[in-house]
Amino acid sequence: MISYIEFKEKLLPEGCFSIHQARAFFPTFDRNNLKRWMDKGLLIRLRQEWYAFPEMLQRPDFSRYIANRIYRPSYISLHTALSLYGMIPEAVTDITSVTTLKTARFENPFGQYAYQNIKQELFFGYKPVPLPANKAFANSPQQSWLLAHPEKALLDLLYLYPFYDNEEELLQLRLDEDFMAGELNLERLHEYLDKMKNKALDLRIAKILKIYNL
Repeated sequence: MISYIEFKEKLLPEGCFSIHQARAFFPTFDRNNLKRWMDKGLLIRLRQEWYAFPEMLQRPDFSRYIANRIYRPSYISLHTALSLYGMIPEAVTDITSVTTLKTARFENPFGQYAYQNIKQELFFGYKPVPLPANKAFANSPQQSWLLAHPEKALLDLLYLYPFYDNEEELLQLRLDEDFMAGELNLERLHEYLDKMKNKALDLRIAKILKIYNL
């Protein structure tokens, strides 16, 4: 019988893990152990088939790392990404992502996760962000989470929420003027816009650029 200590020693460096990963380490693993360990507070269920150890609640940015892991492929975008870049003033409760899978929502002790479906050909424009180094997790491999570039986060939002189609609605976004004037990469914005090949989106971006005199 596999002990919890042995199990944790193998899987803690993974950060979070699926039942399939558990069985890769322990081919005879009995999944009933998971329920027993959760009942004792020794494991956290993230969603069906996915788990983490309670220690990870203290790890900086780990909630963002989970977003990519428990529903793949996905990258953080939309309101969460815009908030992280300081492009919108609101604090965002959900961790919002885009995915080529179906639209979904999950909630666990690490946060609330919302995923919007996007076409496979539009799944681009993101970068890896390393988790901060932490002495408590020195034995873990370098891990990272995927974040949309600010230009792609804006394009994803305007593509997936088509009601942002007039000046009044676009102003409601309250995009940060300093970011728009100084940090938005217009060359990248137009490169990504051309790849998305969407005339309605072209018009929305043209209106945004006019509003901010770009």
